[in-house]
This record gives sequence, structure tokens and C-alpha cells, in this order.
Amino acid sequence: MSDTPAQLPLPVQWSIHLARDRRRSEHTVRAYRATAERLLAFLGEHWGAAVDRSDLSRVTAGDLRGYLAQRRGSGLSNASAARELSAVRGFLDWAGGAGAAPRMKGPRVKKGVPRPISPDEAVALATDVMEESDEPWVAARDWAVLLLLYGAGLRIGEALALTGAVLPLGETLRVTGKRDRTRIVPLLPPVRAAIEDYAARVPWPMTREAPLFRGVRGGALDGGIVRTRVRAARARLGLSERTTPHALRHSFATHLLGRGADLRALQELLGHASLSSTQVYTGVDAAHLLDVYRAAHPRS
Repeated sequence: MSDTPAQLPLPVQWSIHLARDRRRSEHTVRAYRATAERLLAFLGEHWGAAVDRSDLSRVTAGDLRGYLAQRRGSGLSNASAARELSAVRGFLDWAGGAGAAPRMKGPRVKKGVPRPISPDEAVALATDVMEESDEPWVAARDWAVLLLLYGAGLRIGEALALTGAVLPLGETLRVTGKRDRTRIVPLLPPVRAAIEDYAARVPWPMTREAPLFRGVRGGALDGGIVRTRVRAARARLGLSERTTPHALRHSFATHLLGRGADLRALQELLGHASLSSTQVYTGVDAAHLLDVYRAAHPRS
């Protein structure tokens, strides 16, 4: 479809295309429109003249590196900068046709000893996976699954084993884990809202016995699909290979511990049979904090 009024500003035209033709979420449309506006403002200042659609064909990799440098100066993380670059590429390809955006490598996150991913990286990952689907209910499903892993500490198998019996949701969720051990985990409002939004969109009846999370053919969602989508998203965002669905659960645990959570309470939340399994996070958290200290302290 291309009946968008040409007299509208380019970011507005692009946002209409995203919402109408690509069926992106309101949040995504708003964020991507803001990216396009920032890029045009940068190019206008960089080139010393107003920028129209035809001008975008001469954007170079050097121009984009300059734009990202400006954005990084505003405190953007590697993951957020990678998402910004992804939005810019989409805008340039829309304006000039597929392949119009110059080729360049995005920001990279240094590889090293496995560490929990940051909250910013976790949200960027889940958002990127969600945005890759043109089917609204699939996008809502992927967002809900990944938020369950990061926001409630579920294993991927535990999330995919849930059935329609969990609906309607309350403030907690009963989860069956390894060795059929059951536990109660609290549901944060954003996690609960994500699941409810998905349940309202899924095109199959949500009976008590049916799997909560469905594949595109209506059967139970396979964990391999989630892993594949996460693998593709981490490549687009420049995140390291440690960024897996299970890393979201690790991050849930480490971030709670860093905020003063009690080990026994964390053991219950994670469904560990013994406290020794939970104690591993004390070492992970200490190592993570030491990395931060060494990078930031002037005398480290």
C-alpha cells in the first residue's frame, strides 16, 4: 500500500506504513518514528541543509557512524544502539527500497565469562523478537514468553508447559518444575498484562487443558522456536552468545539478589531443590559487581 499523503513528513509517512502495512505495535511505531526524526535532524545539521526523501539515498556508513556516536554520547547502551541502527536501516530501506541502507557492523557487546544480561539488554532482546513478527498474536506470544522468563524466573520448559487453566490470572502463578515440584511465583503487572494481551489475541479457544502458548498451527509452542528467535535477535542486536532464553532466568535471579533478596526466598522462587543450587548466584553477582567496580572506579 502506498496511498499515504506525500506531503506528510517522512517520519509520519513511515509510522503510518509501520502501523498499517507491517502491523507493528503502537510502542514500536512511536519509537521508530522518533528514531527517524532524530536521524533527519542529525543529517540536516551534518549536511547543512534540510533533508528530503531523495537525499536519503546518499547516506553513507560514515554518516550512520556519526549518528550513532551522537546517540551514544547521550548514554545509549550497546543493545539500545544496535536497536537504533536496526530502526534506521528499516527507515532507509523504506525510503529508498530494499538494500538502500549502507552496510555496516552494529555495536558489539564484548564476549567473556558468562554473566547475567542487563535489564536493558533483556528488554531490548524481548522487544526485538516481538517486532520480527508481522502477526500481532505471535508478536504478543513471544513478548509474553520472554517476559515470563525474565520477570518471573521461569525455565523455558516451565513456561511452555502452562495451560489455559492458569487463566484468569491473579497476582501469582502456580508453576510445575523439575521432578514435578510445584511453586508459587508472583506475577509483576507488566508480565501479567503481556500474558493477558496474548490470550486475548490467540486465534484458538483457550480451554483449561490446551497449551497456553501455541505455535502457528495451533499446537503447543516448541522451545526450539523460541531459542531460534532469540538467537536471531541477539545477532541483530550484537549481543553475545551468552544471551539465551535461560540467561533471562539467570538475570532474574541475579538482579533480585543484587537488590537484597534472601537466598531462601530466591530458592523458592526458582524452584531449586537445594540451597546449594541457588548459592551459585552469590558468586555470579559478586563477579558481576567486581567487573562494574573495576570499570568505573578511578583507583581500580
